[in-house]
Amino acid sequence: MNKTKFIVRVAMCVAMLIGGQLALTSVSGVEIVTVMMLCFCFSYGIRHGIAVATTFSLLRCFIFGFQINVIVLYLIYYNLFAVFYGWLGMRFSGDISFLKTVIIVGSAALFTVFFTLLDDVVTPLIYSFHKHAAIAYFYGSLYAVIPQVLCAVVTVSVCFHPLTKVIKKINF
Repeated sequence: MNKTKFIVRVAMCVAMLIGGQLALTSVSGVEIVTVMMLCFCFSYGIRHGIAVATTFSLLRCFIFGFQINVIVLYLIYYNLFAVFYGWLGMRFSGDISFLKTVIIVGSAALFTVFFTLLDDVVTPLIYSFHKHAAIAYFYGSLYAVIPQVLCAVVTVSVCFHPLTKVIKKINF
């Protein structure tokens, strides 16, 4: 593949991810990054996904601030996400059946829960929380995970097929 095409694909996806995240910043529990990143990794594979995940994780800091726990969390989470959905895209080639859609939506919900649980480990470790503070942080995060999982299920259910079709058709 042409290096220029690779760079353009990654840059376009990162721009859309940051723009989507910025546009929905003020709405708690609502995010579009999951479905956009999922569709991109699913369509273009692991190599593109890792490049997007790493670039997004670092460039978003210029808008949202440089917080070491968030940088570490995003670098771990989104690169694992990219590997999984890039692999899944290779495995699920061709038409996406109802069962495959259920697997994709279910795994997106599980990844959303995993993000919160990973944050519940990374943040207390980086900031050296006392045991009781770490437990309080965990319980506090449960408030946010429910709307995030619901949002992931709805957005992936509704947007996965059309967005993936557009990404594959554009082939920028």
